[in-house]
Amino acid sequence: MVQIFVTGGTFDKDYNFKTGELYFKDTHLREMFERGRCTVELDIKTLMMMDSLEMTDEDRNIVSHNCEKTESIDIVITHGTDTMVETARVLANNVELSPKTIVLTGAMIPYAFGHSSDGFFNLGSSLAFVQCLGPGVYIVMNGQYFKWDNVRKNKQTGYFEKLG
Repeated sequence: MVQIFVTGGTFDKDYNFKTGELYFKDTHLREMFERGRCTVELDIKTLMMMDSLEMTDEDRNIVSHNCEKTESIDIVITHGTDTMVETARVLANNVELSPKTIVLTGAMIPYAFGHSSDGFFNLGSSLAFVQCLGPGVYIVMNGQYFKWDNVRKNKQTGYFEKLG
């Protein structure tokens, strides 16, 4: 079984057509897995619905605690892209990783925007990578996986890339 932890981020934002603002309502993950005809056994748990720029150390500790206590060894976390690397660092330092594989993923464009969102692709990629990679903490974006300590978000291009 793959454990899915939802923390919010652009992935789950909705768009208010009247005000033009993005906001959180509910996670889109169940719908996404259904649309993708996913047959993998999943346990989806919402930990929080927030923009990652608003995440605190306490919030990261909640994520870390849940990763530690789950019996699943394959864990996917949906997360905002702005501080995804910071949360990955906390997980790598706080969670007993052997034999757990933790993958963080997100989206640059909300799923609610339809076909223009990269969320659907990133979610599918993360589900595949979490089942194939060895124990550790990874970030999966744009069809690639990165070790948590060798990646950054390039804010000019909008892509994640290896350091150096």
